[in-house]
Amino acid sequence: MKTSLPIKILNVIGLIVVVIIFAMPFIWMISTSLKTLGETMIFPPKWLPDELIWENFMEAWNSGPFLQYFINSVIVSVGILMLQFITVIPAAYAFARYEFRCKNILFGLVMVTMMIPAQLIFLPVFLNLSDWRLLDTLWGLILPFATSAFGIFMLRQTFKQVPEELLEAARLDNSSEFKIMMKMMVPMAKPTLITLGLFNFITHWNDYFWPLVMTTTERARTLPVGIAQLRQVDGGVAWNILMAGNVILVIPILITFFFAQRQIIRAFTYTGVK
Repeated sequence: MKTSLPIKILNVIGLIVVVIIFAMPFIWMISTSLKTLGETMIFPPKWLPDELIWENFMEAWNSGPFLQYFINSVIVSVGILMLQFITVIPAAYAFARYEFRCKNILFGLVMVTMMIPAQLIFLPVFLNLSDWRLLDTLWGLILPFATSAFGIFMLRQTFKQVPEELLEAARLDNSSEFKIMMKMMVPMAKPTLITLGLFNFITHWNDYFWPLVMTTTERARTLPVGIAQLRQVDGGVAWNILMAGNVILVIPILITFFFAQRQIIRAFTYTGVK
């Protein structure tokens, strides 16, 4: 059944409206990052600055040890990602392909953890890390997120779509379960793994609460905490410098998404093994 022209026009208009709604905050952030401080105070606000002030980015970068913040953010985000892959892949494979006692109960408990806010359990985790002398360290920012209930759930659903016949054929060839998981299941789940990796990277790259709680010195702080501490002018916030810092924060995420977008689409349209 062909879609009528008015319906197509309405669809296009709707898509344009959605894009504008989601793009406006980013456009405003970039525009503000290139303004003078005076232009950020004008009402009604101006969308385009009279002159592009690129020095705002250098001023934001030099407002603190931003190179250290950047390196810390990379180490923490990538470290969490690697640990989660190590724990999530075997757990998802077990829940998808093995039958064992209390399997459904254990999987239900994993799902329940998704409903618990991090702020609710941060105190006992904080006390444990304090006992282990991991406060104000990068390990203290990484270890509490060494696994992911959402990752286990999403990867389990992908593993369950692989036909059992393929696994039986591999077992008949005397392949070990580890080899089946790594050589067969993981390559088939590549789009899902990339999507999980991107979601986790974005979540922990932008995380503000836990680094703020866990760090007391510059040596372990990450970019979001550093940007929140950008200088103030005469008791007010220097919005142009603050927005320049946020642009610096967002650029790695945009680059990562640009290279991973095709795999993300495949992960959400994956219906089985061809």
